[in-house]
Amino acid sequence: MCDTFVLRTDTGMVLAKNSDRDPNEAQLWEWTPAADHPIGSTLRTTYVDVPQAARTHATVVSRPWWMWGAEMGANEHGVAIGNEAVFTKEPTSLEPGLLGMDLLRLALERATTADEAVQTIVALLEEHGQSGACSIEHPKFTYHNSFLVADAESAVVLETAGRHWATEQVKGAARSISNGLTIPGFAEQHADRLRGRVASCDTRQTLTQHRAETARGVREAMRILRDNGTGRGPRWSPITGSMVGPNMHAGGWLASSQTVSSWVSHLGTGLHWSTGSADPAFAPFVPLRVDEPLGEDVYPTAGVDNRYDDRSLWWRHERLHRRALRDWARAETLIAADRHRLERAWIADPPPTEEALAAGLEARERWLPAIERVTVRDTRPWWTRRAWQGYDRAAFEARPAEVPA
Repeated sequence: MCDTFVLRTDTGMVLAKNSDRDPNEAQLWEWTPAADHPIGSTLRTTYVDVPQAARTHATVVSRPWWMWGAEMGANEHGVAIGNEAVFTKEPTSLEPGLLGMDLLRLALERATTADEAVQTIVALLEEHGQSGACSIEHPKFTYHNSFLVADAESAVVLETAGRHWATEQVKGAARSISNGLTIPGFAEQHADRLRGRVASCDTRQTLTQHRAETARGVREAMRILRDNGTGRGPRWSPITGSMVGPNMHAGGWLASSQTVSSWVSHLGTGLHWSTGSADPAFAPFVPLRVDEPLGEDVYPTAGVDNRYDDRSLWWRHERLHRRALRDWARAETLIAADRHRLERAWIADPPPTEEALAAGLEARERWLPAIERVTVRDTRPWWTRRAWQGYDRAAFEARPAEVPA
């Protein structure tokens, strides 16, 4: 479950997305340089091989640890893409194939404009289709995909149902997509309204559309991604957790989606911003550049998976995040001013990624003891506490002493 939107500014399009997935699914940044490839070579995606392009472009993406494909990312030509799971009447398949996330990364590697990226996805979809398990925690979960594709000057919505597809050029000030089909005609023909209703996609899409229409830039986009949809802390449901805003929280019996990483691309400047960690309310957006990769010594990714790993940014942040969830509103109020101070300074004068990453980790070390003091009492309903106890056991079972109290 996800939310993606674009807004038009005087300095280029801004694309923003929350990636909402299983609570223990670490998400990693990955940089890939431009490259030339031999004729006839192939590329291994998450499950299958596809013919490799003669030339691929440099990219930076945010991807679930276990898949080749990405939830969101950008390339050296200023193209950015976010994808959404959508529920349709067309049959889905667990047969190993191309995931929507694979299609997103392939498009970034092969396209120089938003229109070219859409054409790339459509061509791959028509040739290969889309299929395969979309979750490592729930191996029978699969879905179709929609995409919001942008460059500095334009944006396109691409929605799919199996091998069927439709596009819409973004004409107004903003456009939002969530977990339901939205293009008139295509949505009426293909949308599974019942599953969309369970996912609260109409509620979130309406909220993000309304707020994006009046947003003016990167900071406003970040603010929208932090929104629970309530104007305060999460509104917990025993069925779906908290899914009424773009900042989603796991904890329901039927749905367990958690915002695990957040992304903003300012396509007129070549700067991208990402939390690289769960719940953007408790994580600063760090500046990323396609041509400024972080080395393994600064940003370890090797061996990171769905178990606690103190080397990784994503898992180190979980120590703070899972404590903050005990009383989200009090914890967020406590750190908001410091978080805003960091981001204001970085947006005004963007530092190297390594410098910002170090400052963000230092901030978390300041915030954690303060949050521990204000979250002595767990204010969540019993079903949410029980759900998170299960997530914690699964994540920390190799290191039980590390489980947040």
